[in-house]
Amino acid sequence: MIKAIFSDIDGTLLNSRHQITPETKSAIQEVKERDIPFVLVSARMPSGILPLQQELEINAPVICYSGALVLGGSDAGGHRETLHSVGIGKSSVGALRSVISAGFPGISLSLYSHDQWIVADRTNPWIIQEQEIIKVDPIERELSSYIEEDHEIHKILCMGNPQEINRLAQTLKSAVPGVSIYKSKDTYLEIMDEMVSKSYAIRELEAALHLSNRELMAIGDNYNDIDMILYAGLGIAMGNAPEEVKRVADQVTSSNDEDGLKAGIERFVLIRP
Repeated sequence: MIKAIFSDIDGTLLNSRHQITPETKSAIQEVKERDIPFVLVSARMPSGILPLQQELEINAPVICYSGALVLGGSDAGGHRETLHSVGIGKSSVGALRSVISAGFPGISLSLYSHDQWIVADRTNPWIIQEQEIIKVDPIERELSSYIEEDHEIHKILCMGNPQEINRLAQTLKSAVPGVSIYKSKDTYLEIMDEMVSKSYAIRELEAALHLSNRELMAIGDNYNDIDMILYAGLGIAMGNAPEEVKRVADQVTSSNDEDGLKAGIERFVLIRP
């Protein structure tokens, strides 16, 4: 029996128009009525996740930055306890920025610290595009000085054309140790501490939720979802997921434009044919 659901957001909860359909929301509401926690798991920052929680009318913990930051549910005053936090080492952040500055002028670089999104240029087209998707405003700062202020950097996001992103990924893997590097899409490279993963963050919540991984369902659509799909007792890949993700999943549902999350919930949690 599934006693908690861990769901990716982009490409899973949201359709290609970045919307939650009424049908999907209705299924999640039914899950809530059965006291089954529905936990959002994403590479997004808290401000990119919490409005979706409010839209769904749920109050569970959230996993941000692919596991680098875990926040508890909101209390009566709206406060959320930090349950888990892992930042990238300062030397690694500096090395990453040096590599990008020296050889990748077309790459847009963003730093994320707790609920702050730090950029060098708010007018950059990549920044504007991301701002429109997550509906969060960035803070414009000189990146070197921000790094020197010893903020805990949970994530670095690099955006650029696919060829440059591929070249950057290969360069960073050999030039900067101690970090986890993956593509969340052809034009996005996400960088966190090497200890960060969605499955590790889920483990951090198991005791609080009084559950084991065998009682969990995890659903996602991309490469950074593979570890939680493998870890959960029931791992589901979306129909829009790459074949590599589908191969490791226990089940494959329909796509995010066909209410695949709703179908998975109905079939495996609400137990409808």
